Amino acid sequence: MSIRYDGKVAIVTGAGGGLGRCHALEFARRGAKVVVNDLGGSVDGTGGNSEAAEKVVAEIKAAGGEAIANGSSVTDDAGVENMIKQTMDAFGRIDILVNNAGILRDKSFAKMDLKDFSLVLDVHLLGSVKPTKAVWPIMKEQGYGRIVVTSSSSGLYGNFGQTNYGAAKLGVVGFINTLKLEGQKDNIRANALAPVAYTRMTSDLMPPEAEQMFTPDSVSPAVMFLTSEDAPTGEIICAGAGHFARARIVETEGMFFGQGDDVAEKIAENWEKISDLSTAKPYFMGGEQTGKFFEYAAGKK
Repeated sequence: MSIRYDGKVAIVTGAGGGLGRCHALEFARRGAKVVVNDLGGSVDGTGGNSEAAEKVVAEIKAAGGEAIANGSSVTDDAGVENMIKQTMDAFGRIDILVNNAGILRDKSFAKMDLKDFSLVLDVHLLGSVKPTKAVWPIMKEQGYGRIVVTSSSSGLYGNFGQTNYGAAKLGVVGFINTLKLEGQKDNIRANALAPVAYTRMTSDLMPPEAEQMFTPDSVSPAVMFLTSEDAPTGEIICAGAGHFARARIVETEGMFFGQGDDVAEKIAENWEKISDLSTAKPYFMGGEQTGKFFEYAAGKK
């Protein structure tokens, strides 16, 4: 089995360095035409120039691939519209979107300015929503699309000093949880990547010795799988240092108490049983679990 992208067009946001650069190079190596998007700003989102994106395009072309650079901000409506127009003018279709652009404004919640909270949400969450919204009708018309959002262990499990980043990174998981349903009939598949890599965004958070092990290019194989023709949908893959794992949101069997003045006390008394993960299953609104819920509510269980 060989995953190839011949004839496919991929947009990678935040592709001027780090993870995005490695994703873009790997797409090109496997035959895709690539749009290298990068605002060219600093880690905190300030500044900007096209130099980083142009360098990645030059790398791709030097290896015999096809690529164009785009310097639009993923938070700017007009900029996103321009990126999509530039892509369609150059290549005529869009098959893959990897939402990778991001910034950091880390501080403990007590010390964090709400402007920094909003900005990080804007870049990571809305900066995934806006490009996705722009490519969605194109993918529907084609009857084909692959979308990846970049989550994080900070969103899935939490990390001190990253309430803004964590909220955004779990937000994109909620986003693809619905996209997987709405895109199903049009062969649009949406997945999430939770990477661990030594990049300029994480160099202050990881020890120097991690640089040799947690390379950005060791994460890209997960993106290739999640954007392939046979990709799953609605999945979260954790990737780092060549290790790959599946993360899922699950729900325990639980207990039914109905209504009453002592329900809170019953929850407390039975918390160990309620929280028993031995029979936990991935949750979905439909099928067996929804039927079970209504049976409980109707008093049949």
